Amino acid sequence: MTDTTATPAPLTCPVTGAGAAAEAIVLDPLVSDLVGEGARLRAAGPLARVVLPGGVPCYAVTHHTEARALLNDPRVVKDIGHWNAWQRGEIAMDWPLIGFVNPGPSMLTVDGPEHRRLRLLVAQALTVRRVEHLRGNIEAITDALLENLSSHTANEVVDLKALFAAPLPMQVVTELMGVEQVVSPRLTAVFDRFFSSETEPGEMPKVIAEIDEIFTAVIAEKRATSSDDLTSALLNASEEGDRLTEEELLNTIKVMVIAGHETTISLILQAVIGLETHPDQRAKVMAGEVSWEAVIEETLRWSTPTSHVLLRYATEDVPVGDSVLPKGEGLVISFGALGRDELVHGDTAEDFDITRESGVKHISFGYGPHVCPGAALARLEAAVALPALYARFPDLTLAVPASDLRNKAVVTQNDLVEVPVRLGKRT
Repeated sequence: MTDTTATPAPLTCPVTGAGAAAEAIVLDPLVSDLVGEGARLRAAGPLARVVLPGGVPCYAVTHHTEARALLNDPRVVKDIGHWNAWQRGEIAMDWPLIGFVNPGPSMLTVDGPEHRRLRLLVAQALTVRRVEHLRGNIEAITDALLENLSSHTANEVVDLKALFAAPLPMQVVTELMGVEQVVSPRLTAVFDRFFSSETEPGEMPKVIAEIDEIFTAVIAEKRATSSDDLTSALLNASEEGDRLTEEELLNTIKVMVIAGHETTISLILQAVIGLETHPDQRAKVMAGEVSWEAVIEETLRWSTPTSHVLLRYATEDVPVGDSVLPKGEGLVISFGALGRDELVHGDTAEDFDITRESGVKHISFGYGPHVCPGAALARLEAAVALPALYARFPDLTLAVPASDLRNKAVVTQNDLVEVPVRLGKRT
């Protein structure tokens, strides 16, 4: 059993001595019990002391209301230069999570006017016309994947992740960015290594270098022969003569591919798991009594695609409930814990309920000015994929108990190794 408590040196405010819970929760790098970990975090919150894989101590916000406030607080920023541990040279460049905390200049690492500049440049490239055009492409890709699934027999056990939930968003986002489909297998393999706590520390710089190599080649190709895709549009986007630098362009493309890929895999799979483990609710959806939009939003709350977002940094002491986030300390946004906050969603917060009536929406894609840029795309893909999947395979069932499904070893994502299903009869 994984040890989930430890007592490293206390993280306290150097002025007041205030801090969070006395014991720190060690975030399990193997993600053996994501739901249980979320419950422990909420019990220790709203500001919990945690230890990231590699023994890096920081804080986590674990309650919905406090998270909303911190996500909108200008005293909590994304510039790694404000992190005490970084300033002291305690974070090694081969740390497995270095790509999450120091990914280079992009929307993920800047605040204020610079953040608005980058988001505006992306918005100018990601036009309404381009997004609407994607719907037809998503439908075509979905149909092709479902047709391939139809080649399997009704009682055959197949991996829904490998054959449907994973290739769909990868094909969509590579088409959006203008990346040749022949590159998709290489991208999938390198992202698997990037999003894994099991990647050896010394390998992470090589993984990041390979990702950069792939997208640098894409940029060079688009610069030579521009086409109607998001990468070409980003090359041409400008604001009052301002353009993305080469480094900003590279990192923005990486952000868009990651945001448009990883979140959608989890969203599709967790929606299927929620429906298959709650047959009464599945029946309501299949009968048209509840919308697929309700399924998607409840899935995002109940089992959010991103379990922990790394990191934000306090530029001064910031009160959080009865505790203090000290100046210079790192903050994890524990979205996996937030979605089941009983203080917001009531005594049934742990339940999957697509008929839930709640005046407070989830914040699984973030809140305030830093909402995930891939949120709309993930919702659109799920809104196409889920009804199409169940229309083709109305008797789809899990081939193993949901409790036997294994989380992938990645502390930032709510990802599964595989999802074995039987497709049943098809229409």
